[in-house]
Amino acid sequence: MQNAAIAAISTAQAPGGIGVIRLSGEGAPQIADRVFVSRMGTLEQAPGYTALYGKIVDENGEKLDEAVALRFCAPHSFTGEDVVEFSCHGGLVILQRVLAAVLAAGARPAGPGEFTRRAFCNGKMDLTEAEAVMQMISARGTQAARAALSGHDGALSRRIGGIRQRLLEVASHLAAWADYPDDDIPQVTDDFLKENLCAVQQELQQLLWTFDAGRVLREGVDTVIVGRPNAGKSTLMNRLTGTQRSIVTEIAGTTRDVVEETVQLGQVLLRLSDTAGIRDTDDPVEKIGVQRAREKFSQAELILMVFDASQELNDEDRQLMAMSEGKPHVAVVNKTDLCEKIDKKYIESKNQHIVYISAQSGEGMQQLEQEILRVLHAAELNPGEGILYTERQRQDASHCLSAVEEAQGALQSGMTLDAVTVSVEAAVDALLELTGERATTAVVDEVFAHFCVGK
Repeated sequence: MQNAAIAAISTAQAPGGIGVIRLSGEGAPQIADRVFVSRMGTLEQAPGYTALYGKIVDENGEKLDEAVALRFCAPHSFTGEDVVEFSCHGGLVILQRVLAAVLAAGARPAGPGEFTRRAFCNGKMDLTEAEAVMQMISARGTQAARAALSGHDGALSRRIGGIRQRLLEVASHLAAWADYPDDDIPQVTDDFLKENLCAVQQELQQLLWTFDAGRVLREGVDTVIVGRPNAGKSTLMNRLTGTQRSIVTEIAGTTRDVVEETVQLGQVLLRLSDTAGIRDTDDPVEKIGVQRAREKFSQAELILMVFDASQELNDEDRQLMAMSEGKPHVAVVNKTDLCEKIDKKYIESKNQHIVYISAQSGEGMQQLEQEILRVLHAAELNPGEGILYTERQRQDASHCLSAVEEAQGALQSGMTLDAVTVSVEAAVDALLELTGERATTAVVDEVFAHFCVGK
């Protein structure tokens, strides 16, 4: 049965002070009463939003744990169904035994994301709000968490709704003009269509831009630290990671291989690679490291070019700047605590994003964080306005944009308004699939397949 009671552990599969087991569906309070004994009464008779203290027992009456049971009544619950949540002690063995007792009492195990799926099916949220649930769980930075929370609160839905409403206005004018040509209905003008389709196109392009900018906050960015030997790359790596991850000496060429680590730099997750100094060398081991450094350089989404402020620029520095042209990069002028010999004007003429730091002392690291946000365009992102955060959403928004551009093309080429109408309706359909109002079962299955059990 679609609304049969389901149960799962809804907290992390790790020891903790408290663990939560959630039941949802038809008969959830009655099933809970088979394993929960309280002097305060039964869960079936308890009003919604009531907490009862008692004990959990198995089918033989053996006490498994003490717990607080919370009762939520349909439709005013997360899933829109009758829900009971047991807050038990957070030991894994205890939680597994309590869950086993609940399943033996009549519930079935919940599948991945099944609680949230039921909330979606019961109209408690649309598909974008449901997808934001997993983004909230997996967020690894404050901006990513804020974006996910805004999505769950409907920020993206409202933004999509505004675009869709404009398209529906165009579609309704086209439909009225086509269906009632003899009635006194104002003719749909090219100027009206061009103005509205152009506005929608711009809104969709801006929305699609948020996917790439938001991905930096959600998933992090592959970052390579490059520079000539002894510029301070390994010291910067160690400063960012907070550990002695890379060997640091005054001997040029100490780093022979790529050293990798993932760090959280303020709002941004960086997948860092500290590389061997890019230079010509006869050392066969160092030569392999330089080759790997070049490979990492070519694959990187962000390049941190490190220059030694205490040394004059050389051909290797200039070659590095030439190689970085057209790639997202920050020129990091290091060792600013030493006597300065570097040509600042040359660096500033070749690079838009520059910071001056001392990796040894930590001076300038906050400026480096801000410059990284700027070069990745994450500083321009306002998560509270609603952003795209899954590939599925990006594809649907792209399909909508393509349909809008087809409508513009049909209009410009002088095709009949019927052709424009078909494209506008296709654009609306793409947005309806994005929010889940017209999504196929296969799409919904795919969305919730990526959820964890218990959510």
